[in-house]
Amino acid sequence: MITFQGVEKSFGPVKALDNFNLQVERGHICGLIGPNGAGKTTAMNILAPLILPDRGKAEVAGIDVIQQPREVRRLIGYMPDAFGFYDDLRVGEYLGFFAATYRIPSSRRPQLISTLLELVGLESRREAYVNILSRGMKQRLSLARCLIHDPQVLILDEPASGLDPWARAEVKEIIRYLKQLGKTVLVSSHILPEIGEICDDIAIIQAGRLVAMGSLEDITSLAREGRRIRVLEEAQRILSFLASYPGVKEAVLNQEEISITFQGSLEEQAELLRFLAHRARLVEFAEIGGKELEEIFFSLIGGVDGGD
Repeated sequence: MITFQGVEKSFGPVKALDNFNLQVERGHICGLIGPNGAGKTTAMNILAPLILPDRGKAEVAGIDVIQQPREVRRLIGYMPDAFGFYDDLRVGEYLGFFAATYRIPSSRRPQLISTLLELVGLESRREAYVNILSRGMKQRLSLARCLIHDPQVLILDEPASGLDPWARAEVKEIIRYLKQLGKTVLVSSHILPEIGEICDDIAIIQAGRLVAMGSLEDITSLAREGRRIRVLEEAQRILSFLASYPGVKEAVLNQEEISITFQGSLEEQAELLRFLAHRARLVEFAEIGGKELEEIFFSLIGGVDGGD
């Protein structure tokens, strides 16, 4: 549904995207994470499309963002990290204005606005002026605006930035519901544990390049330090089996305990356990050195980037 192929973009001497490649499947939520200055917002602005890439190709549902930008804009709803409001409008009027810009018939607008306000939990604020809303309410109103034309793809740049835990939870539930409606969502965030909770795929970007891409399980497997296996008999023979087992990078024996470095999925881990259970009396099989998503993130990008 979303494709970047060899996309490059520079701003003067700064290369924001460098041979950037990414694919997001239809109906998936993909979390785009990376330090400030990694290129997340640039990638989203190209997809919007608000800026043009210097090289490469970007598509939404097979439609080229350079060749057919109007068609792409009909397919997407874009929520930037910094957005403006017309403060002298009421909430309902604000959504009505954007419904008119998308040429939605006036007869449909009242019901559409009610549906969207209910979705984002602002139905009681319909007559409130936008300028008195809290930041969390403004974020949800902006999300409702993105949905006014029923887009197939949502591009959400830091939708939970600056929100309290309660408001972040509300935004998270809305994004999950949008997936149930069949929407494809590309969302950037620095709140890494929540990205792990809601996303089908995680794309880690650093210095304009894709560093890693996959499910949370796939990303986690890249940074696993190993497994610990305790056996009661024939540990040396088990060690010889492990030496040639697919996915086993290293196996070390210390008395009756074997520590291995295994690079594989949870399904492959289960297969390994079944393999071993038929060959020895196992008393323990545990993961060591498990990492949280933040630790994995920093291990993959090689440190913290303080740029903006």
